[in-house]
Parts: sequence; structure tokens; C-alpha cells
Amino acid sequence: MNYGFIGLGNMATAIIKGMCQSTMFAPATIFGLNRSSEKTNQLVEAYGISACFSTKEILAQADVIILAVKPHLLEGVLRDVAPFVREEHTFISIAAGKPLSFYEQFLPHNTVIRVMPNINAMVGASTSCFSAPARATDAQKQMVRTLFSTVGSIVELPEEQFAIFTATGCSSPAFTYMYIDAIARAGVRDGLPKKIALEIAASSVLGSAKMVLDSIGEQHPYDLVDQVCSPGGTTIEGVMTLQDQQFEHTIHEAIRAVMKKDATLQ
Repeated sequence: MNYGFIGLGNMATAIIKGMCQSTMFAPATIFGLNRSSEKTNQLVEAYGISACFSTKEILAQADVIILAVKPHLLEGVLRDVAPFVREEHTFISIAAGKPLSFYEQFLPHNTVIRVMPNINAMVGASTSCFSAPARATDAQKQMVRTLFSTVGSIVELPEEQFAIFTATGCSSPAFTYMYIDAIARAGVRDGLPKKIALEIAASSVLGSAKMVLDSIGEQHPYDLVDQVCSPGGTTIEGVMTLQDQQFEHTIHEAIRAVMKKDATLQ
């Protein structure tokens, strides 16, 4: 099976890197098409994939087409692709805000599966989800799981929960980066060098995430909070301050804002 990427931005590059570094995909089975031939050539040189220079060419070469362009460019790309589509083509779209029904008008006879990876795919640690139409086969779903497992974890969700995932799984890394930086800056304020402060903050978040993942179904995250907070101790003072400053409410509102914006992209 051959895989063709239309659009070779940061996310497509991360996925191609993950595929090529795994043992499941050979570089010879991966084809790339981009508006900038310079970007295409960089990936050809770095990973040994093959370059394509037109939609006709990439659809002739690939069985699975990964649509990796910005949402506002998607309609134009689909119109360019339509004349060269075969019924056996499977499409994967990683564009935000476009429901499966959007693709029906351009690809009525093909399976289109929506996938939403997050930026951590760049280090092989993405949290991704996918939604598939009723016509999707088990083999097509497994292909998606296998492909995106090369850059992290992936779960299947019904499409009505896709916007929730976009907010909680794809936008939240930006919030986490802000949190890590805030912890580090507080350390710098009190005398730590920024590099050391960032290492401490990021390592603490990484370890805390592992604790939560390892305790799902057994302990609530607030059980872990209680384990850190000794009666009359220092940590409980910080926790109470975050609660007084509406830390949780602010996060909830940020997630809701992402979902509202996502709805305007459809």
C-alpha cells in the first residue's frame, strides 16, 4: 500500500518522520506533494520518500491520500483531486473544523476518515483521535491506527465528540506549555537559571502525567493532589491559591473558547 501526502507542513513532516522511523512503513511507499518544491526536496533527502508534482501524479501513485492542508485550502484541493480519484482510494484528512459531511460533496464514493493529531507528534508523542463514516471497513480503521501509532497514541471517537477532542487534546498542549513556562518563570524570579527551571518544570509535568495515566480507574487526579498536600503544609497553600484565583474555571473557559471557534470553521 502506498501513501500520498498532499501538503507537507509541520504535521505532515512529523507523521512522515514517524512512519519512516518505524518498522511498519518503507520510505518507498510514501509520496509527497507540496506547493513549495523546496519543502518536498527536503523530505526526499531526509527520509527517502518520493516527490510528486501534481495531484494527478500523486493519486496515480498512492492508495491512501492524506490531506494535510489548512482548512481554508481544502475545498480547492478537493476540486483539483476529484477528476483523478479512483473508488479504491481511501482519504485521511487532518484538517480542523471540517465534518465528514463536508467531504461527501467532493468524494461521494470514497471513504474519508478524519484524524486529529496534536503538535506533540513532532516528538513521537501525539495524542490523536479519528472518526470514520459507516462505510469504513475494519481494515481501513486499523490502517489509520497503525499509521498514527508511529507518532503516539490514537483513539476512535464518534464525530459529535470531535470538537471536544480538538479542544482537550489538540489545543491543550499550548496551555500546558504556558503552564510549564509559568512554573519556570516563578523559579527564575526566586533565583533559578531559566534552563534549569524549565527542566524542573517540564520533568515534573511529565512525571505527573505518567502518575495520572498509571492511576486511571483507580485514583482520581484529586486523590493524587491530596497525596502531595500535607496538613498545614506548603503545597496546600499553593493549591488553595490556585482555587482562589479560579485556575480550573479559567482552563474550562479556554476549552470552551476553542470549541466555539472550531464551530465557526465548519
